[in-house]
Amino acid sequence: MSTTGPDRLGFARTRWSLVLAAGRGADPVARAALSELCAAYWMPLYHYVRRRGHERATAEDLVQGFFLRLLERDDFATLDAERGRFRAFLLTALKHYLADEHDRRTAEKRGGGRLPIARDFERADSKWRLEPATDATPDKAYERAFAEELLARALQHVEADYAARGEARAFGVLVATLTAPGEVPYRALADELGATEGAVKVAAHRLRERWRIALREEVARLVDDPAEVDEELAALFAALAG
Repeated sequence: MSTTGPDRLGFARTRWSLVLAAGRGADPVARAALSELCAAYWMPLYHYVRRRGHERATAEDLVQGFFLRLLERDDFATLDAERGRFRAFLLTALKHYLADEHDRRTAEKRGGGRLPIARDFERADSKWRLEPATDATPDKAYERAFAEELLARALQHVEADYAARGEARAFGVLVATLTAPGEVPYRALADELGATEGAVKVAAHRLRERWRIALREEVARLVDDPAEVDEELAALFAALAG
């Protein structure tokens, strides 16, 4: 990850510019940065491949083969990623790979290499099956899945921060205020926490602010220019709304 140190929520930030450096040589720090971001955002690519009509086993093989080539070779260095976003870079690279692998999609042709990132295809497929049936294009499905994964990762960082401060129970109760449909049941939450309704409202507001900060910081890892954060956030929320 980045050598610039932890941010205000306690998790380190990986700059997209550092990842771009991986395309210009064998910089181990840059390679590690790319590997870390791939580990964080491989699942939207699985959704894309599934939406392209591939069955689970084939999709798993294609995603693993893609990351092996991406992380072990310099193919991605030829992509014009100088001003691109990480999510767009990943999808473009995957499309190149799928075109190349159209007639050679067996594990043997990947040389039996070990993919140096954690994947949970069982969880990915379960999440895929829970997706509502739509006529969304593979590209739109990818954008939505990427946005959902980004929101989830930001929330995971906040949860870890609360746990580190000994406030895991408070987080477990208050997290419902982020997604509760309609009016938030502050009174019931206050009773559960043994606090006043006013105190719970303040705590819920702080949680929303911490999630907002975490989300912005997660997005900042995926763009090269901090000025692009708002634009990227708008695009991701548009993907969720669509």
